[in-house]
Amino acid sequence: MKLRVLPFFLLFLSFTVQAQKIEYATMLIPDSLKQNANAVLRLNEVNISIPSQKEMVIKSKIVTTVLNELGLRSLDLSENYDKNRRINKIEATVYDPFGKEIKTYRRKDFKDISVADGVSIFNDNRALYLDFTPTNYPFTVVLESEVATSNTAFIRPWSPMNGYLESVEKTTVSIVYKPELGLKTKEINFKSHLGIEKKETASSITYSAKNLVAKKREELAPGFTEIFPLVYFSLEKFSLENVEGIATNWEEFGKWYYNSLLADTEEIPEETKIKVKQLVGAEKNAVEIAKIIYKYVQERTRYVSVQVGIGGWRPMLAKEVDKLGYGDCKALTNYTRSLLKTVGVDSYYTVVYAGDDETKDLQQDFASIQGNHVILTLPTDKGLVWLECTSQIQPFGFQGDFTDDRNILLIKPEGGEIVKTKTYTEAESLRTIKGAYSVNEEGKLTGKIKMISHGIQYDNTFGKERMSKEDQTNRYKEEFANINNLSIKKMQLTNDKNKIEFTEELEVEAESYAQNSAGKLMFALNAFDQNSYVPKKYKTREFPFEVIRGYTDEDEIEISIPEGYVFEAKPNNAELKTEFGEYKMEFISVNPKTIICKRKLIIKKGFYESAKYESYRKFRETIAKLDNSKTVISKS
Repeated sequence: MKLRVLPFFLLFLSFTVQAQKIEYATMLIPDSLKQNANAVLRLNEVNISIPSQKEMVIKSKIVTTVLNELGLRSLDLSENYDKNRRINKIEATVYDPFGKEIKTYRRKDFKDISVADGVSIFNDNRALYLDFTPTNYPFTVVLESEVATSNTAFIRPWSPMNGYLESVEKTTVSIVYKPELGLKTKEINFKSHLGIEKKETASSITYSAKNLVAKKREELAPGFTEIFPLVYFSLEKFSLENVEGIATNWEEFGKWYYNSLLADTEEIPEETKIKVKQLVGAEKNAVEIAKIIYKYVQERTRYVSVQVGIGGWRPMLAKEVDKLGYGDCKALTNYTRSLLKTVGVDSYYTVVYAGDDETKDLQQDFASIQGNHVILTLPTDKGLVWLECTSQIQPFGFQGDFTDDRNILLIKPEGGEIVKTKTYTEAESLRTIKGAYSVNEEGKLTGKIKMISHGIQYDNTFGKERMSKEDQTNRYKEEFANINNLSIKKMQLTNDKNKIEFTEELEVEAESYAQNSAGKLMFALNAFDQNSYVPKKYKTREFPFEVIRGYTDEDEIEISIPEGYVFEAKPNNAELKTEFGEYKMEFISVNPKTIICKRKLIIKKGFYESAKYESYRKFRETIAKLDNSKTVISKS
């Protein structure tokens, strides 16, 4: 009997295992992968087949165990599609902690939604999306999909890590391709990460990794792509919206881009040609002509995105922008370029990664379709000038932090060229504060200040002039958060777009700024520029840290106390000099009831190893303490 029971038991166990998918049970996840993790990527398997220049099929299987509510951020239960990208298969299956199947979702269960970006008036991008709400944690989702596309210009980069607080059990990407298409790869940050396997043949390449523990995000850590491994893929011969292209180097790519996407978009109506030539008049200086044209575009157009088919890459015709008065970054940049060409000034359509996304630089040694934004580059005798053509308020030639300090691609008729945009030095990003305030016997502060901002500091402030009075007041209360009961009595803002200089003149009051204790008043002498930022402390710092932009603050404030009072105690002067920046605070006695507070802070841009983090933190901590240095005044 025992011999007959055993096979039945094994059969039952086999059936149970098959029904439960025991490999998805949460208990099988190693403890090391659960530590610091909100989710565990059990399997990320992507197989890409590229049999021709106009054909690519992507098959993927993604198994994710979500450990808690925060782990939902690791779930992406969707696939995009459009007229050149079709979804052949998509389904998802949910399992409980023991690997028991809860439910399978077929294609019909996915919602068909528009992938609108909030500004596009035309957008043919859509997605199948599963609106899934879990009832218990943990759970596991298996998402399987197959997508076919005629666009081979984009092959998604591969990284073994998707983000912070997510560990990885197994991840792999495999590409099989036609050798004559010329698959290129670029590996980043591989030296500092062991355990990535690579296999390659004449027509295939595979990357894989296993058992990667979750990482916590650390304050001031550089962008994800500057820390973790990443592989870029690209074909030398590709297709974009049925337009065949070639990109063995940037010069060749730029020539293709100009001839295929720009050359036939430049026509300007005769009536407009006459108008802009009249505006330019006898002006011969190319920069002054560009200023006239830039102002003309700012006053006549507005930014509206258009993302339909090749419209996502080729700009609208310049004559259409002229007629309609709107366009996206490509259209408005190309329109400005075409107007400048009409009056004999050369400029270059320019591709860039804009904003503070993880990816900021175009890869200088990896020619391919990159970037998410377009600006205009104007060559001058004094160097290159960059124009943001989507903005109706940006000063001529000012980039700000949207496109500064990064590699960009100039598209010229003769080919492409990688250059770097302006880096604003700490000296250029200067804010000065001059003024005076007095404190009366009740501790009330009354003062006047004048603040002038340049560079990146200008970029952070000039938007105030377009705010409502209420929003302006709230903004100042945030900036001067150390002053309780702040009241703005008078405000005058001046935006000098020629100097790229923003001036703020304020008259302020604050009840009980000075605290009364036993007839003595105590208050911080530095009322208007307290820098209280102190980075988080870590017992052990893992990642390097980065100060993305430097700046300088210079202040000179005169402080007066009431008649009959004297300074009983005041702070000592202080000076710091480090590789991260400099700080100097001086208190100069003018007379028994007046002190001048002079302050200068320089924060330097830099990329630093983790071992220096605590020194930087202490530097900022010391600044915060010195900025809040207090004086005590009492009746004489």
